[in-house]
Amino acid sequence: MEKNKILLVDDEEDIRDILGIVLTDMGYRIYSAKDGEEALRIFDRELPSIVLTDIKMPGMDGIELLREIKRRAPETEVIMITGHGDMELAVKSLKYEATDFITKPINDDILEIALRRANERIVMKKQLTMYTENLERLVEEKTRKLVETERLAAIGQTAAGLAHAIKNITGALAGGVFVLDKGFELGNRQYIRKGWKIVKKNVKKINNVAVELLNFASERNPSYQHCDPNGPAREIYELIKPQAREYGITFHLKVDEDLPYVWFDPDGIHRALLNLVTNAMYACMDIRCTLKKKEITLRTLRSPGWAVEYQVEDTGCGMEEEIRGRIFRNFFSTKGYDGTGMGLMITKKIIDEHGGTIEVRSQKEVGTIFSIRLPQTRRMD
Repeated sequence: MEKNKILLVDDEEDIRDILGIVLTDMGYRIYSAKDGEEALRIFDRELPSIVLTDIKMPGMDGIELLREIKRRAPETEVIMITGHGDMELAVKSLKYEATDFITKPINDDILEIALRRANERIVMKKQLTMYTENLERLVEEKTRKLVETERLAAIGQTAAGLAHAIKNITGALAGGVFVLDKGFELGNRQYIRKGWKIVKKNVKKINNVAVELLNFASERNPSYQHCDPNGPAREIYELIKPQAREYGITFHLKVDEDLPYVWFDPDGIHRALLNLVTNAMYACMDIRCTLKKKEITLRTLRSPGWAVEYQVEDTGCGMEEEIRGRIFRNFFSTKGYDGTGMGLMITKKIIDEHGGTIEVRSQKEVGTIFSIRLPQTRRMD
């Protein structure tokens, strides 16, 4: 991999010559300047990724040069060279976003470590820039498609909800970047790994928001099939049971084996039940409540006037009445940063497409039951 350009600034010619040889041997392309004014001219012409500058120089000193470079190109990594008596200035340079400082006489190993940190920051910043640009394009594309479909009537409420959801995620992204910067500043790899994990998690989350929003906005007719209504329930049970066991949740399946076949979209009902069971798992894992036993029960049963009723019951914390009245609204979530607020929106949309109903009963510190009822005849639009 081609190494970055380095601008070397020092008023002592011998130091420039010696460091130039060392840095060239390391594989860098070197540009030298004897003072701050010359350094800025070279900087504007060559745009080096890294600047290595002495702090004390005649005329424009290293601190002034640092501040001017950061004004012109904030992404530039600047490493300060200081004497043993200049530690106060070295610390001051960090306040102006210097990458690092090294003391004279310069040790080759310490110089190499400082340069490695600078290169790691350059690579990380490029990756973050790429992620941010991709996210902006993705949001722009999905938003454009959303407007084109004119699927959402309450566009003001939806836009506000989408902005809130994205704001939460970008806030978390900013937190991850802060942890990354601290990791690089302190040379702490644990911070770097933690910050990068936060960034990746929220990149994935904003992608999920965009994809789910597009799915919600798209016109869709259920792909009806004459199916066993217990089929989707059994699929969800087998899919979620290992994960529930891992989190210490007992997952029960109770089906009515005598239910007749029903016309419905099996993929749509699978998605709706999966959303409800996933929400039930979050409710059972909520650290805000103390549960005697974590249980989820998925049922199929007969319901007067309907072909089938699905119930998802949990022994989680339950919801207050005010929360129950808002759960199907656009982008409302009880999961904080972990939720997008789209799961129940999509679930209700699927059930509405079938001409069915979805209801919720809940009691604080007791649990919640979601009920889905599907009609006896397929909906014909």
